Amino acid sequence: MATPKATASAFSNIATIKYWGNLDDDLRLPASGSLSMSLDGLATITTVEFRDDLTGDTVSINGEIVTGTPHARVAHHLDHVRRLAEHTIYATVQSANNFPTGAGIASSASAFAALSLAATAALGLNLSERELSTLARLGSGSAARSIPAGFVEWYKGDTHETSYAETFAPPDHWPLIDLIAVVSHDHKATGSTEGHTLAATSPLQAARLASAPARLAECKRAILDRDFEKFAAVTELDSTVMHSVMMTGTPALFYWEPVTLAVMAAVRGWRASGLEVCYTIDAGANVHCLALASSADAVAERLRGIEGVQDVLRAEAGGAARLIQP
Repeated sequence: MATPKATASAFSNIATIKYWGNLDDDLRLPASGSLSMSLDGLATITTVEFRDDLTGDTVSINGEIVTGTPHARVAHHLDHVRRLAEHTIYATVQSANNFPTGAGIASSASAFAALSLAATAALGLNLSERELSTLARLGSGSAARSIPAGFVEWYKGDTHETSYAETFAPPDHWPLIDLIAVVSHDHKATGSTEGHTLAATSPLQAARLASAPARLAECKRAILDRDFEKFAAVTELDSTVMHSVMMTGTPALFYWEPVTLAVMAAVRGWRASGLEVCYTIDAGANVHCLALASSADAVAERLRGIEGVQDVLRAEAGGAARLIQP
């Protein structure tokens, strides 16, 4: 073992073409491919230390020891790493986010990406970016997209090895800025892991999956061409299609709050008046407003003027998950 301890950082990401529903829930193989942008500055920093004196894994998140499901998810993920390294040693995990947890800002994505990198490094494993992406996916599907940098495509795949994410455009390809209108800091009642298992209960999911590849291709081309008009149209459509599936499943999932709808309406109006901005919403009430740099300051100021918007977080396209030297 090279060293029993390592610290890693990974950024959250925002999906412009969404992931919702699995082909395989255990492996978190997605039912369709997706696209995302890494969010510079919205990070999870995780330290993993493997110790001979432990009788089980201990996990703290944002300074608090966790038990139950959160602990079980981390311990189960560490089991994957232990099997790869052929070790049985337990670990202490200390993880912290600098943005709201469990509120639709992909905190599990950055968390499991950072955990994967820190744990493998601590046990002396030197995985490729692709291998890290597939490993991170086992903890949280969207974590596959928080391993690479910039604008990322996560391939659907039909096996563990073929479902991974990679960069298709670097962070500096397009000055796109995510202005997150935080309308709630609360942890959502139904998490994404449970939500993915409900996707197939919606009568709309089959149509969503059938049309997803065309939306992905259109969105990817718009990003590569820096065509904001086409990007805005397909991004907002894909977000609405996903939430339509959520709302029509059994049980129905309604993540939007009244303020969410107010922000959506405002963004559409601002774009009609000339600002280059659109919205997308993950599994939560908070609204990601994607704007070109030339419009970002005006959009941020207007967002803060909407009653019910508690904060506005700002992130440009970010880099890959990385180790932090002590």
